[in-house]
Amino acid sequence: MLQRPDTPETDAERRRRRAQFLRELAEARELRDRVQPRRVKAARLRQAMRMRTFRW
Repeated sequence: MLQRPDTPETDAERRRRRAQFLRELAEARELRDRVQPRRVKAARLRQAMRMRTFRW
């Protein structure tokens, strides 16, 4: 969905497209998490380890 340069997209249109993209991204992540629970658990453990070793 490309627009011509002579019709700049409004801020509201850009925000609406971004919100749609983020919704689809979250939905895809949820689906992947349901399909691959072992990978999700490993990722959660890695994230927890990163948070424990983080230095302020």
